[in-house]
Amino acid sequence: MSAAPDLLLVDARVRTPEPSGHTTVAVRDGLITALGDDADARGWRGPGTQVVDLAGATLTPGLTDAHSHPVWGLEMSDGTDLSGVTDLDGLRAALRTAERRDGWVIGFGLDHNAFGGRPVHRDLVQDVLDGAPAFLRLYDGHSALADAQALRAAGIDGPRAFAQLSEIVCDADGRPTGHLVEHAAMDLMTPVLPARPYAERRDRLVGLLREMAATGLASAHVMDLGGPDVPGLLAAVEEDGDLPLRLRLAPWCMPGVTPEELDGLVRLQERAGRLWAVGGVKFFMDGTVEGGTAWLEHADCHGRGTDAFWPDPAAYSAAVRHLHRAGAGTATHAIGDAAVRHVLDTVEALGAGGPRHRIEHIETVPDDQLGRFAALGVVASMQPPHTAYTRADHTDEWSRRLGGERAARAWRCRDLREAGAHLALGSDWPIAHHDARQVLATARAPRGAASARHGLTGLMALEGMTSHAAFAAGEERIAGRIAPGYRADLTAFAVDPVEAPADELAEAPIRLTVAGGRITHRG
Repeated sequence: MSAAPDLLLVDARVRTPEPSGHTTVAVRDGLITALGDDADARGWRGPGTQVVDLAGATLTPGLTDAHSHPVWGLEMSDGTDLSGVTDLDGLRAALRTAERRDGWVIGFGLDHNAFGGRPVHRDLVQDVLDGAPAFLRLYDGHSALADAQALRAAGIDGPRAFAQLSEIVCDADGRPTGHLVEHAAMDLMTPVLPARPYAERRDRLVGLLREMAATGLASAHVMDLGGPDVPGLLAAVEEDGDLPLRLRLAPWCMPGVTPEELDGLVRLQERAGRLWAVGGVKFFMDGTVEGGTAWLEHADCHGRGTDAFWPDPAAYSAAVRHLHRAGAGTATHAIGDAAVRHVLDTVEALGAGGPRHRIEHIETVPDDQLGRFAALGVVASMQPPHTAYTRADHTDEWSRRLGGERAARAWRCRDLREAGAHLALGSDWPIAHHDARQVLATARAPRGAASARHGLTGLMALEGMTSHAAFAAGEERIAGRIAPGYRADLTAFAVDPVEAPADELAEAPIRLTVAGGRITHRG
């Protein structure tokens, strides 16, 4: 070793993510420089070396949440937490006592199942709000409920046409029910909602990232840019110190995009700081099953789900082709079987070579599409904690809409891995909790409609948040493994995350998290 390490981790059980037999990892200037044993550590140590004794903890590559929204999610998770509400009575009780901010009731995390199969309608909650305007985000992030006062404030008084799949749901007389479906409809509310000051947003972001690091996360693939001021926000955080997590951000590309705007997305790929960078572009090919906007080969039980998010799917394919030729990879939200098929068809038409492409969510996929992921080099990016919103007996809204055959194809993580796909795992925070241990545990022991046979092995799950996540970002030569020359992004568990039972792993203490060679959490 030419120079002494600035960080030396000793008495560890090193997984690379495979068992290595090493007990010591040396780090210098943000990179791993050597692996060895206790005798090596004594020889490598210099006068300025920080030595951390891990007391037998299992050291793995730093965990990556491959699908998260830590910046935009702060807005999506603002106000009263309604995630614990299970029925309409509980919702009404929560709204009676909800905090008012600037006179508004803002809520998030509301489960579609709380409505007990009733249509989402403002009349179900209007009388308990005491005249306050209310905006309640449903847990899927693709729909919301606004009451009469909120609709009036935003000037929403009837149906509108949008350039993307979006809807102001109205009754037979053309009056809005308050149910706003998909981004363009919900965005009509943005100008009138109470806004957080810049300094508060910054403090909340740093606090959230520290909480994420405490669960073992060293990095996250951020599936949005979070607003035009976000690069400046991240740069300001780094100016004062450093980010607790490495962030890779993918700005959105929406229907109606022009060639000039596509070129602007390509130029954005050059933006970067020490621990953050813009990397890739995010698309939506559909919405959600519960909202009736997942693009399905056959309609759901309500006759919905046969429309793509892009009214002209060929325009989506053209936009992907434009970015591909410019060297920018893409990540496409595709939940329904028709959406998944179209994205795979689009990538197949691009031909071999070029940047990497990935599909996000993949909640139901037929047998004949499984092998195409590996054949085309398309990464499957999935979020096991989403299974908690479904039920094993298929009485939940997701399962009822799809019907038994498609519900039986829920979250086929194991099938995709066994078909040769690279499988990156994440939480989709704030849709589900960001705790990385829960992502790993749920990947091994799926809940709800997802069959237990779809559970991953312990090593598969760990790879999904390390080596396969790195592959998804096109960074497999510099990240996702513990090896000399790789980034010093590291996580130390009190238990072996591969061998420990899933329920024990979900609560296991995190001894240490390192991002870019800097300790971001120490338990």
